[in-house]
Amino acid sequence: MLHRSTPIPVKKRDEIESMRKACKVAATILRRLEAMVEPGVTTYDLDQASKSMMDEYGAVSACFNYRVGSRVYPAYSCISVNEEVVHGIGNMSKLLKDGDIVTLDVNIVLDGWVGDNARTVAVGSLKPEVQTLVETTESALMVGIKQATPGNRVGDVSASIQRFVEKAGYNVVRDFVGHGVGRSMHEEPQIPNFGRRGTGPKLGVGMTLAIEPMVNMGSPEVDILSDGWTAVSRDRLPTAHFEHTVLLVPGGAEILTTP
Repeated sequence: MLHRSTPIPVKKRDEIESMRKACKVAATILRRLEAMVEPGVTTYDLDQASKSMMDEYGAVSACFNYRVGSRVYPAYSCISVNEEVVHGIGNMSKLLKDGDIVTLDVNIVLDGWVGDNARTVAVGSLKPEVQTLVETTESALMVGIKQATPGNRVGDVSASIQRFVEKAGYNVVRDFVGHGVGRSMHEEPQIPNFGRRGTGPKLGVGMTLAIEPMVNMGSPEVDILSDGWTAVSRDRLPTAHFEHTVLLVPGGAEILTTP
């Protein structure tokens, strides 16, 4: 028997305006958090600050109490340091130090709509090879967004990111992927950072997508720490992560997560 795939939600005009508001708040919180990053700040400080900012804007965290089976995520934003790929949990004993990189992943719900974005931030001065990793990952995001245009397929986005990253000598993480976003933090379609052109669901006007390359300096393999959430590169080499929520419009994609 053939099974139909779950359709990709297409937003109406009023829903798009709600998405714009939620994404603008998510992006503003992310940029305010970025300004707090400096040696001596703890990841717990950043997480609690994100909660205070969400309260200020009348939003709530999309990831706090997020449940996967029996596991419940305990933090308000995902704060991941150095070899931590995603889903790092704020910790009072984890102080940022000069030369670290920290990924701030802010997911909020405002009036029932989700805004989702992330960026990897330098703590002080970085080694040149780490700086290049961060810059390559941010560029990979923009390469992917350029392919997120109506008429293309998900595989066009995925393949462009993979090719760009591997040409630079790095590897994309395969255990975690981008996704549709809207009423829920995870909607159809899944958007891997690897794949083949011309494959996957067709993209159309009104779709809202979270595109998010996660790039490891070394092996693409990851491990999950004992907290059940934090994913780290298996070889413990640095990793970077950038994400925007975009709206597909005629001829391309509008980045919604701008402060």
